[in-house]
Amino acid sequence: MQGTVDGFSYGLVTPVAAFLMACLGAALGLRCTTRSLRTRRTARAGWLALGATSIGSGIWTMHFIAMVGFSVEQTTVSYDRPLTFASLAVAVLMVGIGIFLVGYRGATRMALVTGGTITGLGVASMHYLGMAGMRFEGEFEYDTITVSLSVVIAVVAATVALWAAVSVHGFLPSLGASVVMGVAVSGMHYTGMAALRVHLHPAAAPGAVGDAPTSLLLPMMIGPGCFLLLAGVIVLFDPLAVTDDGPGHRPGHGPRAQTAPIPVQRRRTASRTSAGGEYGQPRNR
Repeated sequence: MQGTVDGFSYGLVTPVAAFLMACLGAALGLRCTTRSLRTRRTARAGWLALGATSIGSGIWTMHFIAMVGFSVEQTTVSYDRPLTFASLAVAVLMVGIGIFLVGYRGATRMALVTGGTITGLGVASMHYLGMAGMRFEGEFEYDTITVSLSVVIAVVAATVALWAAVSVHGFLPSLGASVVMGVAVSGMHYTGMAALRVHLHPAAAPGAVGDAPTSLLLPMMIGPGCFLLLAGVIVLFDPLAVTDDGPGHRPGHGPRAQTAPIPVQRRRTASRTSAGGEYGQPRNR
């Protein structure tokens, strides 16, 4: 029996809240990644880990906020907690691999493509592993082409986000990159949901009433939500994480480079060299 799926049980409330959470996680993660490029290698790992956990937590929380609005009319839906939290671990781990790769290898083409692919696959794995943690009297069926499109969206979004973290300078442009990533991640989620078909078992009880999705999912989101709040406080009170790079900064080369003044003797030598010929000898007239 075909199940009737409703992905917007609360109207636009859940999509908008999920999008804002994706933007928050992306903004914190990108700021932490940018901040890591302006510190010593000994402290870089801490900022990269904070960035990876922020992005992973933001994407995971975004997914399950959106799932609060998901329901199957003919049956009740519950969630397997170990598998649900495993999807969070997968998201943080694979996003971390991509971020650490770019953080230590720099913004090379190979690092961005490899890191973006791993991160994007992590986002997609989190989504479909989270969906596998749903329990109801039936089973899911996915359209292969639409699923493939959702994975491509995730990989492209992750690659662009990593590029923005090391290439986009200034707070407002970085904020814009976070919004773009939020749009892409939300688009990936709802593209994946569009690939979904629900087939109910004959034993499914029509009109069964169970726990509301909010009572099931919201308690699980307290931990990641508190972490994002803590990460926001850390970023907010670190001036370098907020103000972004200045003209003298070179991504991947630690703290901002300072231009040392040219010594007086060198300036005089340079002047004589430019006024005369090579090696400071007078030019022939």
